[in-house]
Amino acid sequence: MAVGRRIPCSDQSLARDDAMYGTASAGHAWALLELSGGWGPSAFLNSPSIVDPVLGRAIARRFETAGMRIAAIRRPGRRAASPRWRWFLAFCDEGSEALYRGEVSRPADYLELALDGSDGERSTEPVVAVCAHGRHDQCCAVRGRQAVAAIAERYPENTWECSHLGGDRFAATMLILPEGLCYGRIDSTDAAALVTRYVDGLVDNKFLRGRTSLPHAVQAAQYFVRKASGDERIRALSPVTVDHVDDTVRVVLAGASGPVEVVLAEELSEPLLSMCRAGVAGRVRSFALKSISAL
Repeated sequence: MAVGRRIPCSDQSLARDDAMYGTASAGHAWALLELSGGWGPSAFLNSPSIVDPVLGRAIARRFETAGMRIAAIRRPGRRAASPRWRWFLAFCDEGSEALYRGEVSRPADYLELALDGSDGERSTEPVVAVCAHGRHDQCCAVRGRQAVAAIAERYPENTWECSHLGGDRFAATMLILPEGLCYGRIDSTDAAALVTRYVDGLVDNKFLRGRTSLPHAVQAAQYFVRKASGDERIRALSPVTVDHVDDTVRVVLAGASGPVEVVLAEELSEPLLSMCRAGVAGRVRSFALKSISAL
């Protein structure tokens, strides 16, 4: 008897109604490097037509050793005949956000790039990166390319396809820099409107997974306070303290009218497949609200 095809991980996640809050990929700083063309399962290691795998490994190791998350980027749509090697370095910690941009003449020059962004120029425009890394996960190809095309129609200069961001089960996923705002399931809404809200200084709490520079418990606490208060300003609800006691997390946020205490229960899911390529089901962490109170 023929074995049925596995249901895509994002469809499984939707059927389970997996919570997205508190799941943003960790990253205080990001390096987005242009690799224009088709990517293998790993954009830097398995795309020999673009970058030699030995060089790709050296590039990835350099930025990761410096504590930066690295992703490949490319413009959506038809590839240019002559490749370019543009780059962005983003620093996401609240209060010191910065984005730098520049271009090198060949991929080997990424090894010489100043890690503080000083080889480029300070950018006042955000970068919007949507995962469309189909060789890593089919959901990113199907859902991501649809979403990135919609965003690029409205924001062509800001929009890029990117390689794996994490959270494939939440495809289509999006990262907005320099703040490091991580979104999921953006193909199920007006994806370009999420960027418009960003330009207006707002998040969309329903689709926001969290801010990559914040601990997952803080991301979850912000979600619950935003849901209760309706305050969706990007520059709001900064963390004050985070305390862990057994399976309980107490987070204090700076609210509009004073500190807000959020108490969360840390839980583990039933075993699930977090990506289409996963061979073994595993448990993932989530947070349940126990209480919210003003201090």
